[in-house]
Amino acid sequence: MRANFRYRECHCHSYRALLLKTILALLIALLTLPVSAAQLTIELEHTTKTWQTADLLKRPDIQTVQIVDDVSYKRTMTYRAVPLAALLPGLKPDSHLQAVALDGFAAELAAAPLLQNHGARAWLAVEDPAHPWPALAEGKPSAGPFYLVWTDPQVGHISPEQWPFQISGIKQLKTVAERFPALLPDPKLAANDPINQGFALFQKNCLACHRLNGAGDAQVGPDLNIPYNPTEYFSGDFLKRYIRDPQSLRHWPQAKMPAFTASVLPDTELDLLVGYLRHMAGRKQQP
Repeated sequence: MRANFRYRECHCHSYRALLLKTILALLIALLTLPVSAAQLTIELEHTTKTWQTADLLKRPDIQTVQIVDDVSYKRTMTYRAVPLAALLPGLKPDSHLQAVALDGFAAELAAAPLLQNHGARAWLAVEDPAHPWPALAEGKPSAGPFYLVWTDPQVGHISPEQWPFQISGIKQLKTVAERFPALLPDPKLAANDPINQGFALFQKNCLACHRLNGAGDAQVGPDLNIPYNPTEYFSGDFLKRYIRDPQSLRHWPQAKMPAFTASVLPDTELDLLVGYLRHMAGRKQQP
């Protein structure tokens, strides 16, 4: 009986050792795998197409583009990229798109700038599994598999929120005003009223990360009206200073809100944006 017990004990140890070796081998294999190929689905009003990484990299119109002072990497980067307009057949300039990222970032994009073939030009950068991009920061993934980048962005006053990375899909939607009436200023205001101009700037610069009155698709930042509007607790010019450089007022390693420089958001536009927020503090709606 003792001999039989020793046999079973030895057999158990051997089995555990084999299992441990197998697990270690699998872990090593997983850790050394290259970046995997991905797919991007573009849903337009009259057509839907899913692109594989390999198909995009083989397109005849793909180019090598150099992006100076890349918004996400904060340095000059080089990508293999396709003109985004070429992937949006039949889209009209007055249309509206949303680029959805893997982390819940939802960039609201007017179609007109995306369709330009001169000036500020939009490109879909495609991460090649054989040549992966660097990590955005220690412990974080890259900006891939797909990243919307711009050449000559200063010409079109392109906002940092118009550079969505880790894109999983792009879809055509109704306008923000049609989808989220809780965001609308007082309907009695004229179309060219400064408050409505601020609303347009809110859509461009804020809605990708924030909701307001519970309205919006983003899942990154806090609601900007419920329970309190930032104009209710930022005194003086501190809200403007915060928008200009968030880390100068509230610094923590996990902060995601980018700075909005005067070249991207001029002082006059910043005033309009804050004016819209102040106006909406008086138009709270519970989600």
